[in-house]
Amino acid sequence: MNTLPASQAFTVAMTGASGAVYGLRLLEQLLAAGQTVYLLISKAAQVVLATETELRIPAQPEQAQAYLVQHFGCRPEQLQVFGREQWMAPVASGSAAPRAMVVCPCSTGTLSAIANGASDNLIERAADVVLKEQRKLILVVRETPLSAIHLENMLKLARLGVVILPASPGFYHQPQTIMDLVDHIIARVLDHLALPQTLLSPWGEAPRDGQAG
Repeated sequence: MNTLPASQAFTVAMTGASGAVYGLRLLEQLLAAGQTVYLLISKAAQVVLATETELRIPAQPEQAQAYLVQHFGCRPEQLQVFGREQWMAPVASGSAAPRAMVVCPCSTGTLSAIANGASDNLIERAADVVLKEQRKLILVVRETPLSAIHLENMLKLARLGVVILPASPGFYHQPQTIMDLVDHIIARVLDHLALPQTLLSPWGEAPRDGQAG
């Protein structure tokens, strides 16, 4: 299998917050760009995916990986799916820390666990690794309203350099569809990953072909 070193891969974690489409769209964009992705899906995220989408992703990591490779039409070596207690996964060790990690969508429960260093499952441990190795961590938090506990956890992580990127799309690009709103957020995630994207034009520029506007 011809894969990039772990240090050049991206970790994407999907948790139980509403907004599974955000995580799927991010995964789609990363794979379409030829990136290597380590994917972590929580049990709650499986429930949300089944509720909000037509996808029926298998619970077993190997089966989920095969399913998603076929769904996105990517090269098999581009995508690796790991289970919640698969402690030998690259993302569990600082010696194989990824280029960056995005939790998308990020539940406030996962936010809390990361802020307090819980590391009780692979998603939390992977985030802990990214923090201690000083790699980029982006949390696409999807919750409203926010309690003082949520805000304090966000502030704690922001002070450590974590990017808190709530799933709060803008409207200045004149969205026409739900996917236009989703793309607004995913474009901002890709910008923070320093990856080229064509989903959203920079502020002040005319919309590109295929974009809302």
